[in-house]
Amino acid sequence: MPAIRNARERARAELTSEIKDAARRQLAEVGANGLSLRAVARELGMVSSALYRYFPSRDLLLTALIVDAYDALGDAAQAADNPGTEPRRRWESVWSAARRWALEHPHEYALIYGSPIPGYQAPQDTIAPAGRVALLLVDVVKNAELRPLPEGRPLPDVLQQQARQLAAALDVDLPELTLARLLVTWTQLFGMLSFELFGQYVGSADPADAFFAHTTQEMADFIGLP
Repeated sequence: MPAIRNARERARAELTSEIKDAARRQLAEVGANGLSLRAVARELGMVSSALYRYFPSRDLLLTALIVDAYDALGDAAQAADNPGTEPRRRWESVWSAARRWALEHPHEYALIYGSPIPGYQAPQDTIAPAGRVALLLVDVVKNAELRPLPEGRPLPDVLQQQARQLAAALDVDLPELTLARLLVTWTQLFGMLSFELFGQYVGSADPADAFFAHTTQEMADFIGLP
């Protein structure tokens, strides 16, 4: 019985992977809004009722694709990171790896950082995978001897409270100003990637290689990396 069960589990895992691969091809052709379980089943030569045993709804299939995309991005960034190197080199590696992955997988990037999908609400399952790149950047910062930051504009009370909540959630002992700046750098990273992938730099910073490299260093300075 265990052997039979394992064989069934392997067959199910293989077909699940095939379904998701077909769905990714649909993303490239029609986008997330046009994703259809019936079209996926038709491409695989399955009846719709058989596919529903694996993904009972389009939203469940979308969630699986979203989690996979976040994990693939996180895996790429983590593979590029070497905790034994100097903090700025780690910072550069994570930023560059995130960009490479986005440029190589534009449709999957659009799924997780593009326009919201009408009628779809991401469940809790997507939260941890979505934070993997941010957590790598937090790890870089918390293990670095940061340069003193200029006082600058004081943080509003609401942002101070949010920073404290973030510190507690991440279980890190970082100043509120540093955490606020980390949020700025994180959104800067993915804002730049979205601008590049969605054509917003055409006529200004296109190609974006030099601008991305420059901003990577600017944000390292902004956070106080040595």
